Amino acid sequence: MKIGVAFQSALEALISNPLRSFLTMLGIMIGVASVMAMMAISEGAAKQVDAQIAQLGASNLTIFPGASRGGPRSGGGASDQPFTESDVDQIKQEPFVTAVAARISGSVMVVSGEDNWSTSLQGTNTDYFVTQSLSTSEGRLFDTREASSGAAVAVIGKTVADALFEGTNPVGQTIRVNNVPVEVIGVLVTRGQSSGPGGDRDDIVIVPISTARNRILGGNATVARYVGSMEVGIADGYDMTTAQEQLETRMREIRRIAPGGTDDFRVFNIADFIRARSSTQATFGVLLAFTAAVSLIVGGVGVMNIMLVSVTERTREIGLRMAIGARGIDILGQFLAEALALCLLGGLIGSALGVGAAKFAAKVGEFPVEISPRIAIIAIGASALIGLFFGFFPARQAARLNPIEALRHE
Repeated sequence: MKIGVAFQSALEALISNPLRSFLTMLGIMIGVASVMAMMAISEGAAKQVDAQIAQLGASNLTIFPGASRGGPRSGGGASDQPFTESDVDQIKQEPFVTAVAARISGSVMVVSGEDNWSTSLQGTNTDYFVTQSLSTSEGRLFDTREASSGAAVAVIGKTVADALFEGTNPVGQTIRVNNVPVEVIGVLVTRGQSSGPGGDRDDIVIVPISTARNRILGGNATVARYVGSMEVGIADGYDMTTAQEQLETRMREIRRIAPGGTDDFRVFNIADFIRARSSTQATFGVLLAFTAAVSLIVGGVGVMNIMLVSVTERTREIGLRMAIGARGIDILGQFLAEALALCLLGGLIGSALGVGAAKFAAKVGEFPVEISPRIAIIAIGASALIGLFFGFFPARQAARLNPIEALRHE
């Protein structure tokens, strides 16, 4: 029997029993829809993680002081001796380093006229704009001269600009940061929310590090030109693990840590942090996909059950086909085509339902989704394999019927 004839015969058999065919396909439809929805949500989450890594600096390494242990109790993270601007200059000499942002940070109250806003302050140098890929929508960024001289200038995020200057241009205006007057010279391009570290990335005020250290946040009792942390930009194509190891070695030399001694700093890879944070979510997505795949198997069992019933009901028809010359392979192909048609049609309808379910989840539950043709191909291909696998046993049973006994069947 030709493939086209087999499928035509299969469709005629399905159309002759529309309700039974629909109920048989229902399990496949639900399974495919579940697989598509779960895979779309899982891939959407993975894409969101990649976007967060890119926004926060996939090629950056951050160096923090370690935890001080001068007494019986630890002082907590980043409580050890801070870095200095000399450390920043030495790290910047490494051949694989493109930029080193020296940073100190803190929470501040920003006031403009009668309006005030509590926000975070970042005191840094011009390399911070490089490592974070920052630009302005209005005004400009401060330059190296302003950074080194401690100029009273600030670049603010869109959230701060809206809170203090709604409807007016902030550039050129004076704000008081912890009662220190500074001039707003620029407004950053909107970066939006982040579910990772940082929260609202537009809720920020950036000033030169010497301005923050000497006039706003205060200095350090033991280190004159202290630096709270360093964000190190790594050259494109350079292996991040190797860079991290070399930075750790260089920092031990700079901090004069004896061989075998305990490091008083930490090198932190933001990409590793976000991937570790998302591992639970990814695992959960895989478990959901496997759970959805069980629906496909249950649907396949339903297909096999109905096909066995169909073989029993059509025993005389099978005997008649064999009597006029149909071979066992023809009967096998006919029933396999019916099972395959059931599952493929169910897979196509289920794919449409899966796309709708994924979009509904994205809208109602605010889940990130990524619907790609690859997901649909996998889902429909899985339904086809289910049809072939679970349809083979009933088809083989039909092909093995004895023509004479089949014709005698009531």
